[in-house]
Amino acid sequence: MPQPDPDKRPWTATRRGLATELGQIDGVLPGSLVIRRMRCGKPGCACKADPPALHGPYIQWTRTVQGKTVTRFLSEEQLARYQSWFDNARRLRQLVAKLEIASVHAFEAERRRPATTASRAPGSRSGRRTGS
Repeated sequence: MPQPDPDKRPWTATRRGLATELGQIDGVLPGSLVIRRMRCGKPGCACKADPPALHGPYIQWTRTVQGKTVTRFLSEEQLARYQSWFDNARRLRQLVAKLEIASVHAFEAERRRPATTASRAPGSRSGRRTGS
């Protein structure tokens, strides 16, 4: 009996659509971005006034490299240049999670289908007992 058409298998369109979206992602920068304004340690500084005039903004990019936390300060120009790569990292995680879910659903849907002789894995048993 012939194999079912791969294009008609469950969740195929969803998985292909997600794979297409994955292929459109360019650069990816992992980690987190924080934009902070801070007080300094000088007693007479304006950052201690009420209301405070805080220093900054300081743009911090933090990520893990070989098990260690690494933080870099970015300029506003660098943030503007690479913001899309930070956004891509988030989008990549979302797409991979959706692709995993769609793949599990496809596996489960095919598992529930009645098995045919051609689609049964090699060496699988028919469920019948022989012998005793």
